[in-house]
Amino acid sequence: MSTARQATLHRVTSETDIAVTLDLDGSGQADIDTGIGFFDHMLTALAKHGLLDLKVVVKGDLHIDGHHTVEDTGIAIGQALRQALGDKRGVRRFGHALVPLDEALCEAVVDLSGRPFLAWDATFDRDRIGELDTELVEEFFRAFAMSGMLTLHLTQKAGKNCHHIAEAAFKALARALRMAVEPDPRAQGSIPSTKGVL
Repeated sequence: MSTARQATLHRVTSETDIAVTLDLDGSGQADIDTGIGFFDHMLTALAKHGLLDLKVVVKGDLHIDGHHTVEDTGIAIGQALRQALGDKRGVRRFGHALVPLDEALCEAVVDLSGRPFLAWDATFDRDRIGELDTELVEEFFRAFAMSGMLTLHLTQKAGKNCHHIAEAAFKALARALRMAVEPDPRAQGSIPSTKGVL
């Protein structure tokens, strides 16, 4: 594609202040600072394995908890994705990946459908991974899918270690998203929908 598929946005609420820069045709470079170390690690993996250049700086109300920071980051990255994709002309639209991390195995399936939906099937048997509440992993994916206007199915196929499950899920999303946003040379710049719009 000849046009740059990039986005920069600044989202401010009474709870968070978030700056995001995204390049869909990057090389996997990440510069992440959310104030939650394990969440930074996950977003770095998302960028690396999705070949996205992603910069995220968040100032959130972590004195309360991590909920607003994680959810609002998902919203902001989803908004950036939508902005960078434009009308989605010439992309593959669908993507899927099955990613292992030791005993853990997670599957992600993406449709850049314009219809936001999250189907989530994963279980964590402890409350926290580092400073990240495990229930917020699902909240990030939901916020990202809703704001990004995409259908996302994330399924844990195997695994016991919570770190491994979360990381496999983020890496699976990265690989599926990489496939979905990739330009399809056979599409010749058309919108991948019989409706003519996504």
